[in-house]
Amino acid sequence: MASDQPIGVVELRIPAQAEYLQLVRSVVGAAVSCQPSVPPDRVTDLRLAVSEAATNAIEAHGESLVNDRVTMRCHLTGSQVILEITDQGGGFDPQSVPDLPEVEDVKRLQHESGMGLSLMRHLTDETTVQVGESGTVIRLKINFE
Repeated sequence: MASDQPIGVVELRIPAQAEYLQLVRSVVGAAVSCQPSVPPDRVTDLRLAVSEAATNAIEAHGESLVNDRVTMRCHLTGSQVILEITDQGGGFDPQSVPDLPEVEDVKRLQHESGMGLSLMRHLTDETTVQVGESGTVIRLKINFE
């Protein structure tokens, strides 16, 4: 069984610009791939989920006219990865996000936006959203053994 002992933390602070999304995906993929017990398909899931979270954070900064950086922290242990994406945007009510059809359901194609949170939940073992006055933290967790 894998250890829960911390291996390390990778932190990345990016300008709130879409041009930096590839960097976020690359850094997360490289950091998580350093742990040989993480299956490649889980690395792919995590890269997509963090891309969705970072996109939402960048959009939140744009909507709130915030000129600050988006922070991504990747906490790695021998049995899990926890990613935290933090923004200083206006926040949102996670309960107001409508339930969408299952990912495999063809009705899903009728939705052009609003799928990010649902997709993050589908791709990770745990997705939490913490909204406060100073912004939002999205926490993505993937377990592996």
